[in-house]
Amino acid sequence: MPVTPEPRLLIIVPAWNEQATVASIIDEIHTTLPSADVVVVNDGSTDRTAELAKNAGARVLDLPINLGVGGAMRAGYVLAHRRGYDYTVQLDADGQHDPAEVRVLLETMVAESADIVIGARFAGVGDYTVRGPRRWTMSILSTVLSRVTGTRLTDTTSGFKACSRSAIALFASNYPAEYLGDTIESLVIASRAGLTVRQVGVRMRPRAGGRPSHSPVKAAIFLGRALLALLIALSRPSEPVAAEGARA
Repeated sequence: MPVTPEPRLLIIVPAWNEQATVASIIDEIHTTLPSADVVVVNDGSTDRTAELAKNAGARVLDLPINLGVGGAMRAGYVLAHRRGYDYTVQLDADGQHDPAEVRVLLETMVAESADIVIGARFAGVGDYTVRGPRRWTMSILSTVLSRVTGTRLTDTTSGFKACSRSAIALFASNYPAEYLGDTIESLVIASRAGLTVRQVGVRMRPRAGGRPSHSPVKAAIFLGRALLALLIALSRPSEPVAAEGARA
């Protein structure tokens, strides 16, 4: 009997000035997911992020300027598509995403025959909370995007997500670089391309470095940007999924 090769998994870590945490995150990924490959997309950092990531054993893609999470993730998807990976998982470099939860995302993907699985903060697991305008905005986004995707979503701004080959192919050629486009708009693009989106509850950890951005002014800006991103996403035409055999 022929031996079926183990699916190839690429962990994509977008990083901008994350020298305080990037090495420890890579070490944790290697310990928790020894068969996975790791790429750090250095998003125009001005500190030692790239150097420390390389020293920790990750492949590093250096972007000459800061493009934001969307631009960094698109670079990661292009690499994953060209190299023929079966799955990708985005892990943020600040330590909030637990590498041990990656298996939960992938198991859900297989069980639900899904193309994208979101690690949701508000799905009955853990005690992560937000309040005020941010929470109201997330509720609106979840209601609308649940209808668009045809499944119940409670955390549409989570960056912790797994993608299948079909999603990788789509995002390698069409992944929004705008603020919140990488979460909100990408779900609309995926749904309109016929991909299946699901979520699973995960525990989010406290940041290992950096500062959370919470203030009334920033909450109001988040509200405006999120609703604008949703309107832009809903106005976009459908995008076909590239053939799996093609390479970007």
